[in-house]
Amino acid sequence: MSHTAACEKFRQFLTCKGLRVTNQRLAIFNTAFAQKDHFTAEQLLDYARVVDDSVSRATVYRTLPIMAESGLLREVDIGTGEKFYLPNTAGSTTQVAQVVCVDCDKIFEISAPFMEWYGSTVSSKLGLTPVSQRLQVSAHCNAFRDKGTCPRRT
Repeated sequence: MSHTAACEKFRQFLTCKGLRVTNQRLAIFNTAFAQKDHFTAEQLLDYARVVDDSVSRATVYRTLPIMAESGLLREVDIGTGEKFYLPNTAGSTTQVAQVVCVDCDKIFEISAPFMEWYGSTVSSKLGLTPVSQRLQVSAHCNAFRDKGTCPRRT
């Protein structure tokens, strides 16, 4: 999905929810959609304040769930008590699996087209229809094990 199409979708989603399209929300959207790696709300706050120094922490924390609900962001919970986000540039129907390095908390996403088939198959056996699913693998970094340092750790 192009940045322009995503921005229009965000504007329409806000309007449908009865929310105003503000400069702060647009700065948060533009900053979030420009990210190539997973980010936290606090990281997004820092990035967005470079674009617009009036962006507030409260607006970031209120806007992230809206963007996730709209399908523009994927929300990832790796069990650390902090949520991570990534722009959903391929559209909301893309099935991905996450592999999380437990040594550096780096999140890798890989295409997992089998997940749709698997979710439908196991759900239908129980007379259910799948609503959502996720596959997340926690793994140790081989470099960390071998050398004592993880090249991805910042």
